[in-house]
Amino acid sequence: MPEPRQTDVLNKWRLILGKNARNHIDFLGTEQQQGLYENMENTLDFLYQREYGEDIMREDRRGGTENSCLQAAEWIEKVRKLFPKSTVEILEKQALGHFGLTELLTDKQVLAKMQPNTELLKIILQFKANMKSEVLQEARRIVRRVVEELTEKLWVELKKSLLGKLNRNMPSQVHSIRNLDFKKTIHRNLKYYDREQERLMLKDIYFSSRISRHHKWRVIIAVDESGSMLDSVIYSAVMAGIFASLPMIDTKVVLFDTKVVDISGYADDPVEVLMGMQLSGGTDINNALTYCETLCTVPYETIYVVVTDLFEGRDPAYLMKTSTDIISSGSKLLFLTTLDRDANPVYHTTLGQELADRGAFVGAMTPEQLGDHIGKMIGR
Repeated sequence: MPEPRQTDVLNKWRLILGKNARNHIDFLGTEQQQGLYENMENTLDFLYQREYGEDIMREDRRGGTENSCLQAAEWIEKVRKLFPKSTVEILEKQALGHFGLTELLTDKQVLAKMQPNTELLKIILQFKANMKSEVLQEARRIVRRVVEELTEKLWVELKKSLLGKLNRNMPSQVHSIRNLDFKKTIHRNLKYYDREQERLMLKDIYFSSRISRHHKWRVIIAVDESGSMLDSVIYSAVMAGIFASLPMIDTKVVLFDTKVVDISGYADDPVEVLMGMQLSGGTDINNALTYCETLCTVPYETIYVVVTDLFEGRDPAYLMKTSTDIISSGSKLLFLTTLDRDANPVYHTTLGQELADRGAFVGAMTPEQLGDHIGKMIGR
């Protein structure tokens, strides 16, 4: 009989290879251990037998000694009980994305049990048009939870670059180490220097406030709704919500494919932005940029952020002319080929180079890099 540790290793290999492997071994250990691994195998089979096609699945259903096929709700329950959280997320992702088990999104109770994360968010956005009202309500709750988590994480990283530089001429009411004016504090307390102990005694401590601007920059975010841009769409909505919360930025948001939808009224609510989008295949970037021009009132205080892979559906010459006009007016023009955590760009490189040669910024950014970039522009 193998040692307990060896038994566990052999059982895991048996689980990986599956019951259909040639010369497969039986699960080892106590009756309880064998039962646990058999449960895990049946749960994995519910998903991965789809890889072998209908013939294998029909053959398995004829085997009279096995448990009945798991339903989606029961499968979710078992996955959560039998596997660690990291494995659960992988299984749910593959069930929805690779194997197309969209029935997991048609039952409110099943959906409520799934792990809220960006992968589930993307699946919801792709299939929300097919959801019934009560399921859609649950989906919206999940979207809001994921968006709030993303916003909280990004805000911590972005607030330093977005809130501006310290104003050394204005005292601050917020006494935090971040706002401590070291130079002024030392200078004003030099008269209290103790020569015997060689120590500077601090009687008064001074803090500095941040620069308060008397005008707003306008940031116009235009987001390509094509399916290939889904990750960037999510982060664009979150970033728009963050920008909209800042007093020095007036945020406008438009979604586009071959048409343009202005959703600036919802800029401060990323959930509404995401739930209102319609993923499509067509792209007319010039049409979107032409509309965005109508939102510009003070060109030299306007930043255009166009999130797109630059696969233009119309003649690129129109896009080049519109872009040149915007840059010539004094506005800043950014084409973000991707906006997400990985920042791995996949885009039309030839058109991107031509736009860069005209003076536009073209490239991939993480949300933190975009925040820093915008912060530097409005802080000048």
